[in-house]
Amino acid sequence: MKVIEKIQSLQEGKVVFSFEFFPPKTEDGVDNLFERMDRMVAHNPSFCDITWGAGGSTADLTLDIANKMQNIICVETMMHLTCTNMPVEKIDHALQTIKSNGIQNVLALRGDPPHGQDKFVQVEGGFSCALDLVKHIRSKYGDYFGITVAGYPEAHPDAIGNDGVATPEAYQNDLAYLKRKVDAGADLIVTQLFYDTDIFLKFVNDCRQIGINCPIVPGIMPINNYKGFLRMTGFCKTKIPAEITAALEAIKDNEEAVKAYGVHLGTEMCRKILAHGVKTLHLYTLNMEKSALAILMNLGLIEESKISRSLPWRRPANVFRVKEDVRPIFWSNRPKSYITRTIGWDQYPYGQWDDSRNPSYGALTDHQFMRPRARDKKLQEEWATPLKSIDDIQEKFKSYCLGKLRSSPWSELDSLQPETKIIHEQLGKINLKGFLTINSQPAVNGERSDSPSVGWGGPGGMFTRRLILSFFAQRKN
Repeated sequence: MKVIEKIQSLQEGKVVFSFEFFPPKTEDGVDNLFERMDRMVAHNPSFCDITWGAGGSTADLTLDIANKMQNIICVETMMHLTCTNMPVEKIDHALQTIKSNGIQNVLALRGDPPHGQDKFVQVEGGFSCALDLVKHIRSKYGDYFGITVAGYPEAHPDAIGNDGVATPEAYQNDLAYLKRKVDAGADLIVTQLFYDTDIFLKFVNDCRQIGINCPIVPGIMPINNYKGFLRMTGFCKTKIPAEITAALEAIKDNEEAVKAYGVHLGTEMCRKILAHGVKTLHLYTLNMEKSALAILMNLGLIEESKISRSLPWRRPANVFRVKEDVRPIFWSNRPKSYITRTIGWDQYPYGQWDDSRNPSYGALTDHQFMRPRARDKKLQEEWATPLKSIDDIQEKFKSYCLGKLRSSPWSELDSLQPETKIIHEQLGKINLKGFLTINSQPAVNGERSDSPSVGWGGPGGMFTRRLILSFFAQRKN
């Protein structure tokens, strides 16, 4: 679904938020990002975006992460796409790839110069600016993509002088260029980071004055690290109000104090923005979750205890699969591998469970990216231990059911689910009798749909279900 359509369909007064991530440099970093992203997406952001490295330096990784965000994490995904060092063929390859993966959202940018270069240089056969990219996407792909562009409350860094301020003429030229991008087909604006909310609010008003009427989403970057803050604001030529500089100067050597101040400042900035009628927030996470989530909690937009699920699995974000509403019950503990293994299954969900050699099933390793080495190590530590008797096996299963082990060879989920703790003591006793339990759900009789332990769906409903228990057993039992 296009992000603009989600924003336009908002109930009056409702506030939505989104997260930005960037491709990590190492395999372990990618593994950790997916784990973190999975936790953050549980809070139902309206979308998440993934950046595109300068000069297309992360092109393949960005495409891979975007695909998995949309189809495995199941969050509406927006992929950045830049013109820098990018011939048209490479741009079209990226657009065709994400379209085939069911992604409908692109953030069209000129981009930064490739590493080692000071200035942007147009490659032969490429585009010179984001406006060219917007025009190309609209002319070749029609209205399939929702196109977002960047807005600069203080003017583009290239237009800001050595004194840290853009001249009135440069600022107006930048606004006029933004309008040209919108007129060419962009339907959403996300802003560069800023720390003076008055500048952002003036920017929004100035945009409206010249006929830019699409939603303008403020980009908020929580301060997590003093040196990183100076580096980022210096690169973007961002104005820092004197009171923020003074507050940080006093605590710059205390990392925890800097983070706490960053959360406080981000919260107050967002409160002021929301009070002026803006109902969308975009958080630049820098691939960190605590500060971004703390700001949203302070604003009352999320509650840790109220992470709900509309179904017992996360509904697909892929435009081609979004209407699916059926899953085999056994796959509730393996939602990611199930989605992965059925991506190419054209007859799904009407196909039959057949011979496992059928190509529809895919390879068992398809979902390995969601089982990172850190998890494999935990499995080794907790399960690959010497067993001298059947009693040792029973004890191992009992330990898992009592929550003493976090990993499971039969589940992608971490530790026990809250509902399992309702019956975990009984499960422990059953395992000691030689019935090795691998899947279960407690009976529920007239429970509320918003119950934090067993509920799913919206509030105001009730449901009933039977007890289910699957287990290994010796023939003699």
